[in-house]
Amino acid sequence: MNDQHISSAYDRDLEAITTQVMRMGGLVEDAILQGAKGLADRDIELAEKVRKGDRVIDQLELDINDAAARTIALRAPVSKDLRSILTVLRLAASLERIGDYAKNMAKRTSVLAEMAPIEGTDAALKRMAREVQAMLKDTLDAYIRRDADLAENVRQRDQDVDQMYNALFREFLTFMMEDPRNITACMHLHFIAKNIERMGDLTTNMAEQVIYLVTGEMPDEDRPKSDKTSYVATPG
Repeated sequence: MNDQHISSAYDRDLEAITTQVMRMGGLVEDAILQGAKGLADRDIELAEKVRKGDRVIDQLELDINDAAARTIALRAPVSKDLRSILTVLRLAASLERIGDYAKNMAKRTSVLAEMAPIEGTDAALKRMAREVQAMLKDTLDAYIRRDADLAENVRQRDQDVDQMYNALFREFLTFMMEDPRNITACMHLHFIAKNIERMGDLTTNMAEQVIYLVTGEMPDEDRPKSDKTSYVATPG
């Protein structure tokens, strides 16, 4: 097989894997939005749908890993071609973890459905989840378009998600201190907020992988972070 045929076969393999990554990304985007909607509406049926849907996301990651391994073994890619394969593996791994966080959000919906709502927090969590979903969509678009500028834009927007999380964290502390009966619900809600913040971190990591794919270099400077909650003591 000559070099041209090898290159053509590699391109077909990568296109097939990319299609799987984009399908996986679409499912993860939907899981984020539906998980947040299920929480806000206390819709246990929708939450269960999100939980079950995570199995498809997990299977897609396995399929992508297998396809990438076969491509490496058969095509022996080097340089930029190898970078492309490594990128899809890293994107798939991050998508799987984001899907897990969406599933965790859905798991807590049935518990929170039995508790009195905490004023304003459901809407705030939903906004935060929508922002992360928008970041993920732009990251996937940047990957398809090989657009390092769009990926950098996503990278900078992680600071907005951190600020949303910080504001919610302060609200949870206030509600818990004002009425101890709010503590259990606020702890569950804080866990969800932290998971969404971590989704933002993973999406930002994906954006950095896109920058690496396009430029061959990871971003030099640390991205701005605004999560200061590790320095705040929770009520005893």
